[in-house]
Amino acid sequence: MKVPLGFTFSGAHAGLKPQRKDVALVYSDTPCSAAGCFTANKARAAPVQDAEPRLPASGIQAVLVNSGNANALTGPAGQQAVRTLRDELGRVLSVPASAVLTASTGVIGHPLPVNKVVTVLGPLKDALRAEPDTAAEAIMTTDTRAKQAWRTVSIGGRNVTVSSIFKGSGMMHPSLATVIAVITTDCAIQPGVLAASLREAVSTTFNSLTVDGDMSPNDTVYALANGRAGNPSISDPGPELTIFTATLSDLCLEMAREIASDGEGATKLLQVEVSGAPDTTIAQDLARAVAGSTLVKAAVFGADPNWGRVLATVGARAGTQGYAVDPYSAHVRIQGISVYQGEPKPYDPAHLKARMREPEVRIEVCLTGGEGSSVAWGCDLSYDYVKINADYTSLIVPRPDGGVGRDDRLANYSPAFKTTLLVEALSYISRFRGKRCVIRYGGAAMVKESLKQAFCRDIELLRSAGLQPIIVHGGGPELTRTLDKLGLRQEDGLITDASGLKVVEMVLSGSVNSELVTILNNMGDRAVGLSGKDGALLRARRIPVEDGRSKEHVGEVTRVNHEFLEMLLGQGYVPIISPVGLGEDGQTYDLGSDAVAAEVASALKAHKLVYLHDAPGILRGEELFNELTAAQLEAHLAAGAFAGSMQTRAKMTLKALSGGAVERVHVIDGRVPHSLIAELFTDKGVGTLVTR
Repeated sequence: MKVPLGFTFSGAHAGLKPQRKDVALVYSDTPCSAAGCFTANKARAAPVQDAEPRLPASGIQAVLVNSGNANALTGPAGQQAVRTLRDELGRVLSVPASAVLTASTGVIGHPLPVNKVVTVLGPLKDALRAEPDTAAEAIMTTDTRAKQAWRTVSIGGRNVTVSSIFKGSGMMHPSLATVIAVITTDCAIQPGVLAASLREAVSTTFNSLTVDGDMSPNDTVYALANGRAGNPSISDPGPELTIFTATLSDLCLEMAREIASDGEGATKLLQVEVSGAPDTTIAQDLARAVAGSTLVKAAVFGADPNWGRVLATVGARAGTQGYAVDPYSAHVRIQGISVYQGEPKPYDPAHLKARMREPEVRIEVCLTGGEGSSVAWGCDLSYDYVKINADYTSLIVPRPDGGVGRDDRLANYSPAFKTTLLVEALSYISRFRGKRCVIRYGGAAMVKESLKQAFCRDIELLRSAGLQPIIVHGGGPELTRTLDKLGLRQEDGLITDASGLKVVEMVLSGSVNSELVTILNNMGDRAVGLSGKDGALLRARRIPVEDGRSKEHVGEVTRVNHEFLEMLLGQGYVPIISPVGLGEDGQTYDLGSDAVAAEVASALKAHKLVYLHDAPGILRGEELFNELTAAQLEAHLAAGAFAGSMQTRAKMTLKALSGGAVERVHVIDGRVPHSLIAELFTDKGVGTLVTR
């Protein structure tokens, strides 16, 4: 992430949480203009009560944020804790206490162990760097990933950077800032103008965000501007303020969407667009009502295109608020498919249900009462949301040192839940024990950090359950970016330029493979990285093309050294294979991960072959096939139903099944966390299953 000039960040573990970092520091080497937006909750936390009356202001230089403890509803001790932290941090940084802002997030009602935080203030100062990663990690609570965003813009002839670290997952609802966020910029702007700009940005982004309808007492958005970019200071309305506010709003929009997609237990981002309302305010209220409806959110989780719940919510909100809105005349679209327009519209339920399994679900409600329009963001309501929040404080236990810990052992759950879970899990474990599964790993699962971690966790769990995973990975976007940057060519995902082959090897074996091995081994697995050239694992030859010529560095597998893989599997290793091979002519060939996965699965007589890619499964147009036989897939392929990577995947699926060893091929969506577990350890699965 690009960081504004003059800002540094750090994060540390003070012991408020059992293990992860839990205190963050954001510091500017120059006094800043500062502004804030805060929760509308009357039960404001102590940091909010302290900061709100002091902003907007000049002279602010530091923000201290802790997670794991909300310092909310803690009485006079909470206020004293804030004063102590401001004084102590001011002393450590050699700035006035008035130059310090604080924020807290975590469990409500537990006194903040101030001494624990004070002990890490010195280390936080020493660790300050122009890199926000540790600070972004330290402010997380139930977030599944650290969150950062940034923009650059030209203002007054100078390059200005606006960046943010932020957190948010649950207890979010309109009429408040909805998150803990620290926005930093090197723009020169006066405090009052910055405050107005921040309010405008928040009103159309964070205030259109809802996860569960509950307001936290801690929600805070801070904006700090230190002027280091050197632009003429913005002090009045005008073109420069318009540009800055638009940039800030765009940044906040990204933040709001990111938070909604990471809602507690969320599996999908929900976007609701309302148009044709009497005015914008009414449109925003209706959009938020639909995005926040428990019934709508539950339907989205179940991929149920229940448009009746959408219009019922619009009608209920319009009726209670007295809006001049007629739901009967509305036009409703889900994922762009018309489902109601004055009357129910015919649509293909299976097709729309498949579209609703995608990571983002879009609902459009077009009214006929005016020109007002607005967008709101939320997420689906999953089983995990109830689990997270039902257990949130019941599993929190006080520690002797004044901190709190989480006791999330299965033993703490109800006997009925434990029995059902264990019986179902053990039935799958017994079914899969000793079986081999080849997994082609690629697409978004290789890019997004939370998806990488979820994938590696799935591999660890599969191995623990007795399944023997073998991973074949592609180069993903990292390879494409590297080749594009160097001006090298790819064709159908394979290198055709001789000068690019070393780059392919470097990215596949040296970067992607190494990172995956490191993550898995850190989780406790015994992963070993392999190039297809190691131990002559993959022998290859050039692929002849139709005109008789060969692509110089594009090959096909002629032999898999399965004895080598058998030895590794026998010793309990998880092989991680990059798809390059060695030809009999001594040349190196780019083989393609789809093809290598199919060849390895056949050679090892694997029980299952799994393809992770960026689609819900095997699609014909937008139609998802939940289950196919090899004969059915071959017929669709012959009829031209597939193109591009989908066609390649279909061909490789048939090739793997045709050898007689591989029994089942799963094609699943790598953009969905833990889709690998969901496909293999549930009866219905989440993608496409192809059987012999």
